[in-house]
Amino acid sequence: MYPVGLTIAGSDNSAGAGAQADLKTMSALGVYGVTAITCVVAEVPGKVSAIQPIEPRIVAEQIRLLFEAFPIGALKTGMLYSGEIIETVCATLTECFAKLPQPPPIVVDPVMVATSGDPLLQRDAIALYRERLFPMATLITPNLDEVRTLLGRPVANLMEMRATGHELAAAYGRAFLIKGGHLRLSPAIDLLCTPDGQAQEFSAPFIEGIATHGTGCTYAAAITAGLSRGLALPEAVGEAKQFLANAVAHFLRWTREGRTTDALHHFAPRQ
Repeated sequence: MYPVGLTIAGSDNSAGAGAQADLKTMSALGVYGVTAITCVVAEVPGKVSAIQPIEPRIVAEQIRLLFEAFPIGALKTGMLYSGEIIETVCATLTECFAKLPQPPPIVVDPVMVATSGDPLLQRDAIALYRERLFPMATLITPNLDEVRTLLGRPVANLMEMRATGHELAAAYGRAFLIKGGHLRLSPAIDLLCTPDGQAQEFSAPFIEGIATHGTGCTYAAAITAGLSRGLALPEAVGEAKQFLANAVAHFLRWTREGRTTDALHHFAPRQ
């Protein structure tokens, strides 16, 4: 049976991030992707100009219909935007899971700020990530800006990454993938920290001189695709890290009226 992955995320009209990037990622990795759209975002790399949240009842209905029609192998959450949408997603997933013999793995990408610096989450919604969504997660994938928001302090090096990863995994009893790209080190190192105190490194070359967005979405979607196909969590993370590195290395570029736009190449040939 062809594996199915669900993304609960925002729509990015430039297709470099959000549900569009998730679908491309899942397709490239042999998974049939389905979506529950939480908001519509008008954006291009480097700029978010407008956000329109979807009515929570419509978000809930999308999720219900998908669980009725498809054998969801794993799912991810991306941009949820508001506390009301987070509450709706958690309640609807709980309702759907109650009908299953075993709930699918959940990858939570705690989308808070765009690569451009524009906010993608209302401030009062952060507490609901901690209280409602994190306890449901199999894996949580914050970048270093999101770690700073969660812990209230910056992370400046690999040693601090490791310490915060262990702290978060112990606090929430869930696995955390701390993404180190914002340190701008080569190789770029991510740490998979689990509640039992273990930590595993995943690395890939850091590539300068490009300005893509959607790396976090793509990474979480690739992990979700691996879990949908039955991979264990470390194997899914390892495959996703290499997939993302390949998409970055073979980035696409367009120049129009003096503006350069870069994008990940989700369908680049892989070695």
